[in-house]
Amino acid sequence: MDVFPLSNALERSLSRRSSSHFCDLDFADEADKLECLEEKANIWRNKSLFRKKPKESRLSIILLDQGLFTVYKRLLLVCLALNIAAFVFAATGYFPYAKCNATLFSIGNILALSLCRSEAFLLVVFWPVVKLLGKPWVPLPLKTAITSFLQSLGGVHSGCGISSIAWLVYALVLTIKDRDNTSVEILVVASTILSLLCITSLAAFPLVRHLHHNVFERTHRFAAWTALVLLWAFIVLKNCYNPTLQAYDFRVSKLQKSQDFWFTLAITMIIILPWVTVRKVAVKVTASSNHASIIKFEGGWHAFGIISDGENGHMMLAGAVGDFTKSLVSKPPSHLWVRKLHFAGLPYLTNLYQRVLLVATGSGICVFLSFLLQPSSAKVCLLWVAKGIEQNFRKEIKQMMSGFPIEMVIVHDTAICGRPNVAKMSVEIAQSWKAEVVIVASNPQGSRDVVGACKAAGLPVGPIWDS
Repeated sequence: MDVFPLSNALERSLSRRSSSHFCDLDFADEADKLECLEEKANIWRNKSLFRKKPKESRLSIILLDQGLFTVYKRLLLVCLALNIAAFVFAATGYFPYAKCNATLFSIGNILALSLCRSEAFLLVVFWPVVKLLGKPWVPLPLKTAITSFLQSLGGVHSGCGISSIAWLVYALVLTIKDRDNTSVEILVVASTILSLLCITSLAAFPLVRHLHHNVFERTHRFAAWTALVLLWAFIVLKNCYNPTLQAYDFRVSKLQKSQDFWFTLAITMIIILPWVTVRKVAVKVTASSNHASIIKFEGGWHAFGIISDGENGHMMLAGAVGDFTKSLVSKPPSHLWVRKLHFAGLPYLTNLYQRVLLVATGSGICVFLSFLLQPSSAKVCLLWVAKGIEQNFRKEIKQMMSGFPIEMVIVHDTAICGRPNVAKMSVEIAQSWKAEVVIVASNPQGSRDVVGACKAAGLPVGPIWDS
C-alpha cells in the first residue's frame, strides 16, 4: 500500500531512507517494507546530509517567533476590547450598572479566566464539541476554527486577568472618592488583592515565565490562592458593612442576595474541584538514561502524557527537562501525589477530523501514544523523531509502536539515521496522507518549524510545546 510515495524532497530529508517501526520502508515496493535500521550501517555514509543549523535561543523562539496575530493574541485583544468598551461606557455614565458594580465585573473576569484553566470545565466543553462537530459533513474550516479557539483559550485567560485588574483599580478609585461609605478594612483588603493580582500577572509575563519558570509556577499558584482567600474576606466585609451605622452586620442573608458572593463561590468550586481528587499512589519509576523516566501506576491520573494499555495499568513517560522530572531519574520515588480528574487536551480534538497527521519529537510521543491506544473515529498517521529510542525510551515504548499498522507509523531514530528535516518531512507526509490537520508535540523550535512549513503549504496545524 503506497501511503507515502516519496518525492525528491522527502528522500533528501530522510537521507534516502524513511524509518518506520524501527525499520526502513520502501514505499514503492510493498515487499521491501520491512528492513531493520540497525542493519543499515551504510546510512552513516550519508551523515553529511544532516548538518546542524546554528541553534537559536529557546527564549528568542518563544518571545519573538510566535507572530503578532496568533489566535491566542486575537482572543486576548477581544477580551480587552470588550472590557475597555464597558469601562469607557461606565466611566462616561452610559453604563451605570457597571459603574455601581465595578468589583463584580472584576470578579466576573476572574471567573472567566478560571473556567479557561479548569480541567472539569474543559471536559464539559470538549466532549459535546467532538460529538456534535466530529461528523464528515461538518465543514473543515469550522472544525479548524473551533480547534484553534479551544487550543488558544489561554488568550481569554490572559485578557480577563488584565481586565480584572483594571476593573478593581476602577472600583478602588470610586471607593476612595466615596470614602465616607466604606471602611478601612475594605480598602486594605481590596488593595492587597490588587497587589496580589498584579504580582500574579507580572509573574506570567513571557520573559519571567520562561527564564524563571519555578518563580512563575509558585507565584501564580500561591499568590492567586491567597487572593481568593482575601476575596472571600472582601465579599463578607463589603456586603455586611452598614455605612449609615459605620458597623458590620454579619448575616448570611446579606451574602445570599449579593451577585459577587455567587461569582466567588463559583470561582472557589472551580479551583478546588481538581484538588479534592488528589490521591497518593504507589508508583514504579524506571529510567534507562538521563533523558526520560517511565512511571508505572494503577488508575488513570495524570492530565498529560498518559499511556493506558489496559483498564487498570497505566504508565507515563516523563522527559527529564525540569527540576521535578529530573529528580524522577536521579531519585526515583515510591509514591506520588496525583490528581484523579482527567484532562481533555488538544489530542482529544483529533476526533473531530477524518484524517490526521501527528508529529512528535522526543518524549512528546506520550501526548499521542495514549490517544492512539484508544478507539478513535479518525484515521491517524504518526511521525516520531527521537534520539536513541531503545536506549532512552525503553523497549515498552518500542513494542507499543511496533503494534500499529506499518503504513500508519514512521519512527525516525536520529542516533541511527541522523537528524532529518522534520518540517519538510511533515509536509510531505501530510500531503501524501491527505491529512485534514497536522498536530505537533515538540520543543519551541521544532513546533515553530513544523507549524511554519505546514502553514506555508496550506495545512491546518496545532502545536503543543513539550519535550
